[in-house]
Amino acid sequence: MIVLLLLGIMKSNGFSYAAESKKSLKILAMGDSTAGGPPGFRSAAEEPPDGAGDEKSQYAYWMMQRHPEWRVINRGIAGQRSDEILPRLEEDLETFKPDVTVLLAGVNDVYQGYSADTVKSNLKKMYTLASKNGRKLVVCTILPYNTADEIRQKRILEINEWIRAQAKTHGFIFCDTFQALSSPDQPFHLTNSPDGVHPSIDDYKRMGAAIADALEKGI
Repeated sequence: MIVLLLLGIMKSNGFSYAAESKKSLKILAMGDSTAGGPPGFRSAAEEPPDGAGDEKSQYAYWMMQRHPEWRVINRGIAGQRSDEILPRLEEDLETFKPDVTVLLAGVNDVYQGYSADTVKSNLKKMYTLASKNGRKLVVCTILPYNTADEIRQKRILEINEWIRAQAKTHGFIFCDTFQALSSPDQPFHLTNSPDGVHPSIDDYKRMGAAIADALEKGI
């Protein structure tokens, strides 16, 4: 009786039961290469049915290591812009019916010289789709990459601040993946990158932890 009363008090003060913290979730990991896992891994969206390469080279792997009760479906495709991810998102939401969508997109738009407004417009459409009918959405900031010039750096910062504001306005779960992977000495360099463009396994692990942290707080 005392134990039950204590559990009730804990829950009323914002604590969760162990069973609740172990809730199974189907999570759609949507985006470009930074979701997919290059250079070490290619997702099942690129190499069906199970993907190819070192499975540790993807944030989805590290999220599931931390939470074996979560199923994280990696649907990242290298090189895709936001306008190319948008139609895939609608199809994958219908196919997989996820409890949560994690969306990380826009770096290829910036890399190819597209405007910040173009990226925002496409992201806004994806946010609307992914959060429809009360579904949970984790919005992630665009990652740094080592060769970004000053114009592209400013564009990334503008888009990332917009993403933060969208999360606050609409109640999306926010994850600052840029900050999680940014080098302390050179903010627009990845902490550890094998090619200057994509995260290393250590950085994918760091990204998986950051997204899991955000999701744990938001569910």
